[in-house]
Amino acid sequence: METTAAEFFLALINIVFLDLILAGDNAIVIGLAARNLPKETQKKAIIYGTAGAVVLRIIATILVVWLLNIPWLLLVGGVLLIGIAYKLLTDDNNDHGNIKAGNNLGAAIRTIIVADAAMGLDNVIAVAGAAKHNMILVTLGLLISVPIVVWGSTLFIKLINRFPWIIYVGSVVLAYTASSMITEEKHFIGYFEGHQIIKYLLIAAIIVGVLTAGHLKKKSAARRQSSTLS
Repeated sequence: METTAAEFFLALINIVFLDLILAGDNAIVIGLAARNLPKETQKKAIIYGTAGAVVLRIIATILVVWLLNIPWLLLVGGVLLIGIAYKLLTDDNNDHGNIKAGNNLGAAIRTIIVADAAMGLDNVIAVAGAAKHNMILVTLGLLISVPIVVWGSTLFIKLINRFPWIIYVGSVVLAYTASSMITEEKHFIGYFEGHQIIKYLLIAAIIVGVLTAGHLKKKSAARRQSSTLS
């Protein structure tokens, strides 16, 4: 399937945005892992640890892109991504007590790489789905987003805290990517190409469903917290 220049750059922007939206945990891990190191060593730990994590992530994403050519895996990946979009809305990202600070450069780098690999499933599936089997997009998207994540992740987290609607935008992008994966599943694509209205209604239903479910879960959690405090 040929990709126009406009489609290529839109997909690239989409991938970079997804990486940034999902970068909160990565930024926290980097900070926790390097917090006990001397100031002059912290920068090395961040750069080397992130570089190692990125290499692993590129390999994992390429493997996922290849696997998504197998029948039904686009459907499975899309369903998983719907769950990730919902989780993005409902997660409070406070469960990082198991991340140990490294006491030396090597330990900090290992912690960053291992923790990032363990938590990187959402990024890998999201990027693979948005890239639509294009390896150049996978690699470019990750390489562009990495320096932004390393040097701008703290700023991005502050922006999310100040403007919570950014999380909703991220969930919409994830839900759209998930629904696109489902409608492009080899077993469904022929049907959806002949029924474009149903295709767009399904995409809209998935996006609205994710936003509604996430919003209701957040309201329910807020009510429970309020009743506990009172």
